Amino acid sequence: MTALLEVGDLDVNYGAISALRGVNMQVQAGEIVAVIGANGAGKSTLLKTIAGLVSPRSGRITFEGQDIASKPAYEVVKRGVTLLPEGRELFREMSVLENLQLGFLPARHSGASLDDRVDYAYSLFPRLRERSSQHASTLSGGEAQMLGVARALMSSPKLLVVDELSLGLAPQIVEQLFEVLATINRSGTSVLIVEQFVHMALEHSDRAYVLAKGEVVLTGLSREIAADPSVTDSYLGAEMAGTSS
Repeated sequence: MTALLEVGDLDVNYGAISALRGVNMQVQAGEIVAVIGANGAGKSTLLKTIAGLVSPRSGRITFEGQDIASKPAYEVVKRGVTLLPEGRELFREMSVLENLQLGFLPARHSGASLDDRVDYAYSLFPRLRERSSQHASTLSGGEAQMLGVARALMSSPKLLVVDELSLGLAPQIVEQLFEVLATINRSGTSVLIVEQFVHMALEHSDRAYVLAKGEVVLTGLSREIAADPSVTDSYLGAEMAGTSS
């Protein structure tokens, strides 16, 4: 069976610095896959490369069997891969609704309905409906992250790529956001997530990859990785202390 997303022998350099070396990974349709590892392991670089924001030095990235490694970010989004970046990158002086409308632009020729997508976003996050006309700059951290997720979903992605969902948020908000990821996953959207709250990421994912110094050092079922204390002791100490990628 062809994987939804397949990364093969991926190398990424920043100048003379090697950020990723020989990374191999897959996301199957219907999966939630976590990428975990200590600070500086290359997790965010991996997501940005998949999303077309960073060019690989070598290797392959395929989505639905088609090469996307050489595609610009806007083309990757049109093909069905949407990144929610660390820090959200909202348009702060635009309203909640305007941010959602911008998120719809890649899907505007797909036959999807803007109004239907907005209604779907508000059904996931009713609080955003209440704040529809407010500038994004006036939202709380939790509300801003809700808007980030909602905007990413406006393009109807087949794969949602999430970089640090929980960063700076209260635990109850983080739990709510993970519940939304589970909801959209049940509706058919696959998820690839980098997350500093390792135990929560493993609890809410099917499989996981552990990165260390730019290389995959372990992969397996999330529940098995979570049950192995040697894994967290060896590779996730910084993450368990709550540092970001």
